Amino acid sequence: MFSRSVRSCTLPLCRPGFSEDVYVAVVPESTEKGQPLFNVKFVNCGQGGLVRFECSNPSDFRIEADGVVYALRPLTLSTLPTVPLVIVARDETNQQQWQTQVRLTWLPSQTEQSGEKALSQGLQEIWFPSRQTDSSSIGQLKRMKRDWVIPPINVPENSRGEFPQDLVRIRSDNDKNRSLRYSVTGPGADQPPTGIFIIHPISGELSVMKPLDREHISNFHLRAHAVDLNGNQVESPIDIVINVIDMNDNRPEFIHQIWNGSVPEGSKPGTFVMTVTSVDKDDPKTANGMLRYKIGSQNPESPTSNMFTINNKTGDIITVAAGLDREKVPQYTLIIQATDMEGNPMYGLSNTATAVIRVTDINDNPPEFTAEMFFGEVPENRVNVIVANLTVTDKDQPNTLAWKAVYKITGGDPTGRFSVPTDPTTNEGLVTVVKPIDYEISRTYMLTVVAVNEVSLARGIYSPRQSTATVSIRVIDVNESPYFDPNPKLIKLEEGMLAESSLTTFTAQDPDRFMQQSIRYTRLSDPANWLRIDANTGRITTIAVLDRESPYVKDNMYSATFLASDSGVPPASGTGTLQISLLDINDNAPHVYPQETEMCKKPEPNGINITALDGDLNPNAGPFAFELANRPADVRRNWTITRLSGDYAQLSLKIGFLESGIYEIPIIITDSGNLPMSNTSYLRVKVCQCDHNGDCTDQQHIIAAGLGTGAIIAILLCIIILLILVLLFVVWMKRRDKERQAKQLLIDPEDDVRDNILKYDEEGGGEEDQDYDLSQLQQPDTIEPDTIKPVGIRRMDERPLHPEPQYPIRSAAPHPGDIGDFINEGLKAADNDPTAPPYDSLLVFDYEGSGSTAGSLSSLNSSSSGGDQDYDYLNDWGPRFRKLADMYGGSDD
Repeated sequence: MFSRSVRSCTLPLCRPGFSEDVYVAVVPESTEKGQPLFNVKFVNCGQGGLVRFECSNPSDFRIEADGVVYALRPLTLSTLPTVPLVIVARDETNQQQWQTQVRLTWLPSQTEQSGEKALSQGLQEIWFPSRQTDSSSIGQLKRMKRDWVIPPINVPENSRGEFPQDLVRIRSDNDKNRSLRYSVTGPGADQPPTGIFIIHPISGELSVMKPLDREHISNFHLRAHAVDLNGNQVESPIDIVINVIDMNDNRPEFIHQIWNGSVPEGSKPGTFVMTVTSVDKDDPKTANGMLRYKIGSQNPESPTSNMFTINNKTGDIITVAAGLDREKVPQYTLIIQATDMEGNPMYGLSNTATAVIRVTDINDNPPEFTAEMFFGEVPENRVNVIVANLTVTDKDQPNTLAWKAVYKITGGDPTGRFSVPTDPTTNEGLVTVVKPIDYEISRTYMLTVVAVNEVSLARGIYSPRQSTATVSIRVIDVNESPYFDPNPKLIKLEEGMLAESSLTTFTAQDPDRFMQQSIRYTRLSDPANWLRIDANTGRITTIAVLDRESPYVKDNMYSATFLASDSGVPPASGTGTLQISLLDINDNAPHVYPQETEMCKKPEPNGINITALDGDLNPNAGPFAFELANRPADVRRNWTITRLSGDYAQLSLKIGFLESGIYEIPIIITDSGNLPMSNTSYLRVKVCQCDHNGDCTDQQHIIAAGLGTGAIIAILLCIIILLILVLLFVVWMKRRDKERQAKQLLIDPEDDVRDNILKYDEEGGGEEDQDYDLSQLQQPDTIEPDTIKPVGIRRMDERPLHPEPQYPIRSAAPHPGDIGDFINEGLKAADNDPTAPPYDSLLVFDYEGSGSTAGSLSSLNSSSSGGDQDYDYLNDWGPRFRKLADMYGGSDD
């Protein structure tokens, strides 16, 4: 049965949607599977679009395209859903959707009261459990026992119906005889989030105030209370669980929008590539959160359009076809689609992501030479020279082990004179000479070279004929250096061989057999300058006596180097070493060792051990024979010599005391040569005063012992150099004095008429020094009588009560030569003047006075009297007046 809600209304204009916002459906107490229950009507207003329906409880109900709802399993009163059923209609063209609610109620049985209505507003009633009490327990605490367990209330999320939306009605059997008040507590009611659920305090209707979101809160746990008007608890609280029913309101979301994977080329079908993953916020236990994957497209579609497949549940991508070739298709791009509702294309929501699959390289392409024959040439005797460049092609990925080439010489080089390293940049083979090549032995080489990769070829791939090439190398003949054989050459000779003696012939060979060339020889190194070589024949002769004891001979061996040069263009040369082993002869006399020794005045013991040195070798050296010379006579009288061994002897005093000093004792030493040689050596013995340790304490001994011949010579040289420096300094000082005297004789400083800068070292006495009596500069006859300084009146800086100084008086007609004497006398008088101040002051030496014979100096510039005067006498006054004499005296010229 089906009835309409009174809340429905009809609009004057046609709008697509359900005919009712809320439907109330009455179902029997028991239904069978597949039984039609009710239908909903959808108005599309003639749009003609495809509309599909879905319900909020797909496990119990199924809705067809005509709007009829069928039961998917048997339903009873206890299993009938207590929440309204939500029906959603979705337009496949524009994805627009509409929603309505269906409230289910059951058909009453015959035993129910006839006054009770079937629909009863379509609300399920929840009764508080009845109380059973024992009659004998009146006045005691009542024990309460629950009669049932209240099933949870299911509320679909995202409801678009009118709010508040009634869910259930809470009832108590005590409300028949008194008024009760109902309330609910818990999260969603009086605890955060508050305001979602409310209950009518009188009727007990529990309502939801806003749409619910399962992804935010999946269920609510409330507690219902019933109290009387006084607030006394009438019923024990009951728990109410409200489950938010999931709706398919979330699309699948891939973890990554772009997925990257790789697969080797040539992989067999079934090879795993990668896994893509998507998540759905809807309930994974329902079809809303069950995802299915599929490949939407493949790019490029080569060699087939289905090279890969995906596991629709796990998202694993695998290959399904052979033919992956990186050289043809290096990368594939797949569009992966994930759909919920178990992949239902009509009801499920879907999303896409991109999978990029890179085909990795394997060594399935061998290197191939670009030519069958390569050519090169190299001069003989050259090493580390690149002869030819071998080029190959490889289709594998560059700069990988499958692309890098390795070259091997398989034929034509039995002596290993060539190698073929790989250029790391170009991958070319560099044919290189590693051992010298002789043109006279082989003029050409034919090498067989094979190119392979650093890694082996893939299974089933074989090297083609193009991986082998031939390299032809031509050897260029060059002018080679002559060589001596043997080198070095050893000869044995006795020392003492005279000059111009022939020793040996030392010749060189020319390796250039195909060139007609001559060889010339020169001496390159001859440290002792003993040898000469013939330029054409190479015969070696001596130019001096060979001496084994020469400092140029090391370990009885003398070495000389010779140069052989050919006549080629350009000429080539080689060197050879001649080693001469000099055999010893008895040509050196022995001498005593040591040459100097010390001895105490009273020696205890009184013996000195000596030996002999001989430049020759045995048997031309020791054993030696030692004896004292016959002269001077006191040698044998004071000394004696005793042979200790073949090489050692002991010198002793015959007397018990000897004066301090230095004694030179002649000793005759004879060697053991075939022709023995003797020599008289002088042993220098220093006799001195010794302490108890046997050390010399005599100062004279210390001086003599401390200063050897070299030290004395050095001291003498220092003294001579010092005397020469002193002599040079004295000569320089005398020469300087002579130069000064010569300058004074040439020009007297007083007669020097050149401009000079005179330096005065005294700075004066300060401000008081400026208080000069300028009247002293004036002539006495021009001074007024009343300004003349009276006797007894002096300046403040003059010293009183002293006699006036006696300054010299210049004669009226002075001789020209007494001017200097006059000035010097005036200076002496001024220096001895006790009245002179301690600072600089103006000193008047003299004045001309009236009636001077010289007259006024202005007359010198007078043209009227110039010709009447004779100025020649100025020449007698010295160099200072000669200029005036030249200007005014003499002729008119």
